[in-house]
Amino acid sequence: MSTMWDQFRVKEGDKVDLKKWDTSYKGDLTKEEVYDHLLPANGEAFREAQEVMYADNQHGLIIVIQAMDAAGKDGLIKKVLTYINPQGLKVIPFDEPTADEQDHDYLWRCNQALPRRGEVAVFNRSHYEDVLVTRVHNLLEGSQLPEDLVDKKIWSRRYKQIRNWEEYLEENGFHILKFFLHVSKDEQAERLLERVVQPNKNWKFSSSDIRERKYWKEYQKIYEELMEETSTDGAPWFIIPADRKWYTRYVVSEILKEFFQKLDMTYPKLAKEEEALLAGAKESLMDDLGLTEDDLDKYRE
Repeated sequence: MSTMWDQFRVKEGDKVDLKKWDTSYKGDLTKEEVYDHLLPANGEAFREAQEVMYADNQHGLIIVIQAMDAAGKDGLIKKVLTYINPQGLKVIPFDEPTADEQDHDYLWRCNQALPRRGEVAVFNRSHYEDVLVTRVHNLLEGSQLPEDLVDKKIWSRRYKQIRNWEEYLEENGFHILKFFLHVSKDEQAERLLERVVQPNKNWKFSSSDIRERKYWKEYQKIYEELMEETSTDGAPWFIIPADRKWYTRYVVSEILKEFFQKLDMTYPKLAKEEEALLAGAKESLMDDLGLTEDDLDKYRE
């Protein structure tokens, strides 16, 4: 039986043609089923799993979210990822690099944002902007990168660097899941129009969103290439239909649940000395409260 993980994953070595990947959902599942039952159940499942990961203190998770404007990145974070305990979650938006960030290599700011073991870090945009926006708008010309390094092979070198960096993280216990929210150009236009005509959404509108639509084909082509070059077994890309936000959120929640199941973690076993301390503490507290073993059931719930 095919799982969401298998259905939406770009397998290592696959060719990617985004025209062949659905942007919408036409099945029998309903929005009400997702929000009333499926999403809360999945959220609870990976919330509990992340708490085990936090206690285990061996693994970390980086969730990369990339998309065209208005594809639903912020809503996905708000509706799905906030099920995770805030103490174990951090969200990092990667906007235009600051002067300080430009004084370093392009992966430097991502290294600063990596999670600790037991934590989940969400990259709202990511290091992939440096093979995407940078390329579409030719931002390396006149940059601080030495001129002799800005040649025809710069992008293939960066793909290799990203693969190596992500492999290094995976081999150190930090897993990476990468989601491309695949929205259609017409659906994006409708969402941008809502931002223009609805006063309570005006604050979301940016004139750059309209300018970037002119480069739609270029962005789609580069997304195809970067996923072909950097989707690996250890750091896979998932292409998620994004024309129906509720379905996008459900699919991502399913993939997250599957990921935590694959880790197969348990709470760490206490050392014998700590078990003895625990037994002593239990006996002392029971004496203080005048309890017997039969009274302890309610504390185990």
